Amino acid sequence: MGPAVKKQVDMARLNSDLASAKVELLSAQCSVDRIRLQYSPQDIAAYADRQSLKRAIASAQSLHRFFAQVEGHLDLVEDVVHEKK
Repeated sequence: MGPAVKKQVDMARLNSDLASAKVELLSAQCSVDRIRLQYSPQDIAAYADRQSLKRAIASAQSLHRFFAQVEGHLDLVEDVVHEKK
């Protein structure tokens, strides 16, 4: 597939996958909130299992990078939509 060929997007599947991810992210956020409300960042850094903590941090950083990238594209798409009006 060359650069000039536009990829067909299955919008129904994309939106279904996004809805599933939203639910899973909300669950993760609730889990983190329970930890955040019970323990200080200092206690977490001092006493948490290092490997588990580093993996959780890496996952959060990866999610942040991905959604920041999507947000940048969303801003571009919104700018194009506003220009057409």
